[in-house]
Amino acid sequence: MCWPDPFCTQGNFVSLVPLSLDHAEDLAAAAADGDVHKLWYTSVPAPKAVPAEIERRLGLQKEGSMLPFSILGKSSGKAVGMTTYMNIDALNRRVEIGSTWYRKAVQRSPFNTECKLLLLRHAFEELDCIAVEFRTHFLNRQSRAAIERLGAKLDGILRSHQQMEDGSLRDTVVYSIIASEWLAVKANLAWQLEKPRS
Repeated sequence: MCWPDPFCTQGNFVSLVPLSLDHAEDLAAAAADGDVHKLWYTSVPAPKAVPAEIERRLGLQKEGSMLPFSILGKSSGKAVGMTTYMNIDALNRRVEIGSTWYRKAVQRSPFNTECKLLLLRHAFEELDCIAVEFRTHFLNRQSRAAIERLGAKLDGILRSHQQMEDGSLRDTVVYSIIASEWLAVKANLAWQLEKPRS
């Protein structure tokens, strides 16, 4: 039995739909926007590598360890990035939200906040998750700040956890939100989406 099943969801700014090769052209343009694929501490595919990355994620979905999504701008209908449920642990009802990236034009917009709200809501309210994890490179300050704004709490740092493509070793910062924290996190994310942006 597959857990979790693929699903679609939408908010005011974004829609999340199952990842598909149909989105490859939009996602290649998104990866080229601002050269986000050149950030050494992230794993955004180069524009030409987008189809292979989609195939890789779909392969992990078949194995049951990932559920990948395309992030669509609600007004444009175009894919502006990718995200996933990954490191899926059905027995313990845990998922990680990760391997997320956006085109530069929508960074620091409401897109990421709403995307995380939609994924967290599904995890806690539909899948009855015990906990949802977030992981990032220790040196990725932008990602760490974004995770902390969600209300996730620091679990710890896995030192020399993974080898990067350039041969460097990644210290992985691990955060989580547990089920008992969800209502407060949900209220905070809703407030962040409603408050005026400076």
